[in-house]
Amino acid sequence: MGSLSFHTPVGWLTVTGDDEVVTRLSWGRQPTRDATALLNEARAQLEAYFDRALARFDLPLAFPATPFQHAVLESMFSIDYGHTRSYREIADYVGASPQAVGRACGANPVPIIIPCHRVVGVGGLGGYSGGQGVETKIFLLRHEGAAGLTA
Repeated sequence: MGSLSFHTPVGWLTVTGDDEVVTRLSWGRQPTRDATALLNEARAQLEAYFDRALARFDLPLAFPATPFQHAVLESMFSIDYGHTRSYREIADYVGASPQAVGRACGANPVPIIIPCHRVVGVGGLGGYSGGQGVETKIFLLRHEGAAGLTA
């Protein structure tokens, strides 16, 4: 397993994986080790996202997830760039409570790539466990030009 750290507008990010799959994206800087071509591709796609040149990631991903978590992650991945969906909408789709969806969002192993920042509360933004918390969520939504959050 290798890792690659790089600086972005939301701080340092570290992408982890091997030659075949990305397994994690985390905030913070870690020593780069065994950076693969795929990890360099992940970095290139994230940099393109921050340059507004990429709206959907195309990376092979693999990580442990329950069937429920997988359903929530798939639902989040289907939210288009610049759009949002509520915890309630996802909960109705996967047959769970909004709180359970919120926990699954908080456990997302590859934030930004699977855009948990696009999931919001019915009456507000809701939480965000990455970077600087809700401030990072607001930055990402404004970056994408989400309705009501333009820069």
